[in-house]
Amino acid sequence: MQPPVIDFHAHVLEPFGLSRGWPHNVASGFGAIAAPQAGGRADRAHRRMLDPDALVQDMDAAGIDVSVISLSTVIAGTQWADPATDLALSRRANDHIAGLVAAHPDRLVGSCSLPLQDLDRSLGELARCVGELRLRVVNLPAQVRGAYLGDPRFGPLWDALAADALVAFIHPHGVSDPWFRDYSLWNSVGQPIEEAKVLSSIIYEGVLERWPQLPIVVAHGGGFLPHYYGRHDRNVANRPETARNISRLPSDYLRGLYYDSCVYVPEVVERLVELAGADHVVMGSDHPVGEADPCGFIDRVPGLDDPQRSAIKGGAAAALLARAGVR
Repeated sequence: MQPPVIDFHAHVLEPFGLSRGWPHNVASGFGAIAAPQAGGRADRAHRRMLDPDALVQDMDAAGIDVSVISLSTVIAGTQWADPATDLALSRRANDHIAGLVAAHPDRLVGSCSLPLQDLDRSLGELARCVGELRLRVVNLPAQVRGAYLGDPRFGPLWDALAADALVAFIHPHGVSDPWFRDYSLWNSVGQPIEEAKVLSSIIYEGVLERWPQLPIVVAHGGGFLPHYYGRHDRNVANRPETARNISRLPSDYLRGLYYDSCVYVPEVVERLVELAGADHVVMGSDHPVGEADPCGFIDRVPGLDDPQRSAIKGGAAAALLARAGVR
């Protein structure tokens, strides 16, 4: 029997969080860009992220059985807020996502976002999301106010994720450096750089050494690092003191991660399969702003056989979610 077709990378918005967060996030140039004009491309995207019926309609049109939904933190992230407001907005978004899943239990899998500038608040909200809302996927940024996820301060978070066998989905919320705002380079170049930085952080700080079985999915194919890890391996060979927290080459840890297919060039997915295997690549559309035909995109990846295509379209994600207890 064929596994369900699963999109691991689909975004939603919560209306109040969008209204509060838009002026403070990278998509608006941190307030430099006014709210999208009615009928424009950005407005249409926002409306689709606010409308769960539109999401399900788009899933049907694309041949997708199940979507893993996450808050679009580049548009409505909460790190700008004080810790109490951050928690309140995160709770509101998580409740909204849980409600969407309850309305479409056979079609949607929810993820939760956390107010990570305050770890105690984050651990409390994570416990609520797991216990009360039944959310088993955690939507993580690349960094929190300059501290990337490998930083030892996040050790209790990784402990909690591992203890509950949760899936981590890493999706950067954007870069603040104003250089990236011209030409929307924050998206085309900034996001892959952030992914390279967070992967470097969790490798070198020993996150993957300490929690080797923790399932981590990285958006946008993991950014630049899965295609340029040779310099990391050379770095360890030339400067062995940099390997003080790891026992293997950096590239070995990359092979244990999961990557989504939101890369827009089929040959890049082929390379990810060569690195980690088709069972570690999941389909990701970045709905509604990314790949409109994610299944057709996988069909165009060269060098794959039918079992590999089936794994990427849903088999790998189904196994990952089942391992986390998603039913």
